[in-house]
Amino acid sequence: MAQLEMARKGIVTPEVKKVARSEGLDETLVMQKVAEGLVVIPANPCHPGLEPRGIGEGLSTKVNANIGTSSDISDPEVELKKLAAALKAGADAVMDLSTGGDIDAMRRSIIKNCPVPVGTVPVYQAAIKAIKQRGAIVKMSADDMFDAIEEQARDGVDFVTVHCGVTRQVLAALENNPRVAGIVSRGGSFLAGWIRHNKRENPLYENYDRLLEIARRYEVTLSLGDGLRPGCNADATDNAQIAELMVLGELVKAARQADVQVMVEGPGHLPLDHIQANIKLEKQICHRAPFYVLGPLVTDIAAGYDHITGAIGGAVAAAAGADFLCYVTPSEHLGLPDEEDVKNGVIASRIAAHAADMVKGVKGAAEKDMGMSKARKLLDWDKQKLYALDPDKIDAVRRRAVADSHACTMCGDYCAMQLSSQYVETKHEC
Repeated sequence: MAQLEMARKGIVTPEVKKVARSEGLDETLVMQKVAEGLVVIPANPCHPGLEPRGIGEGLSTKVNANIGTSSDISDPEVELKKLAAALKAGADAVMDLSTGGDIDAMRRSIIKNCPVPVGTVPVYQAAIKAIKQRGAIVKMSADDMFDAIEEQARDGVDFVTVHCGVTRQVLAALENNPRVAGIVSRGGSFLAGWIRHNKRENPLYENYDRLLEIARRYEVTLSLGDGLRPGCNADATDNAQIAELMVLGELVKAARQADVQVMVEGPGHLPLDHIQANIKLEKQICHRAPFYVLGPLVTDIAAGYDHITGAIGGAVAAAAGADFLCYVTPSEHLGLPDEEDVKNGVIASRIAAHAADMVKGVKGAAEKDMGMSKARKLLDWDKQKLYALDPDKIDAVRRRAVADSHACTMCGDYCAMQLSSQYVETKHEC
């Protein structure tokens, strides 16, 4: 029986219990939110050793890290080191976006070594197969796409990005309103090219029932991909993006009716003043489905620092109601990230997520900040590490300090905390 179906029948599953415990919430409340489709728990029974995470309304904002090989760089050991770096930095989920080397072996190795939910984009595998066997991406068959989805589900993938909303009608909206950056989603471009070349409807949309049957059988959560997300600020919230979102809203309803858990992916690149409106649109049009955003990046000129750009947008988006942040690394738009990029990307997005959780009143978020504040007041460095998102960073900076310095070397003997405690907060005789 599917997770969604059990929740509707009032059954508290082991996955619901674990999520409730980790969030500090009542099990029945979490079960009800799953039943309504407001929370998803990506948990494929074929994924051994999985520690499930809940994504959605009323829960802490989650962070995803993308790893995987490319056609230019393909070293499985390097990707496993990136996986370890992402997990150590606190990623709640990992997506394998491999397109180079033995992608089947890479995916299975990641699933085997990853205790958090794993996501993929199966159309990548279908496209690579079409190139190898028939010479072009546009020669994919519908069976190639669905075979890839089922194979990856069988391997234990917990959620899949599927660009079902890239339809002929949506592409017409794009043609009638040209963009600066065009289509920047890799999966979206694959399917748009396929539709135009074959003069046929997107098989993932046309045969959506087939997709739902696979997802339900393997308990795979659908992540409805934003194939026409804006790839620069100039293209934000345009006709094509909204046209696709309208399609995704209908697909959310169909998935829930089939007892398939579903979330929706969002932009992309958005100016700061577009973010809140985009979140409200998704929540309204897609029936409050959990919202998974890439960044969003609030400016296009921060190459090399887009983890910061994405964190700024992510904090605003999550505070407005986004549920799941896909990290952005310093290498975004430039090249394949390395281990340090992965770490920095996860930490930046976790900062954004936590800042938003304080605004949303997520249980325990403000208490963490209070704990850090008290530890700082006492200059208790060990206790500060308990609350810090990156305790290793505290050690690294402190090692640069004078060995016997109790305060930090910014102020040294003139530490405001020490002086305040000594002269302001303590009564002295005149």
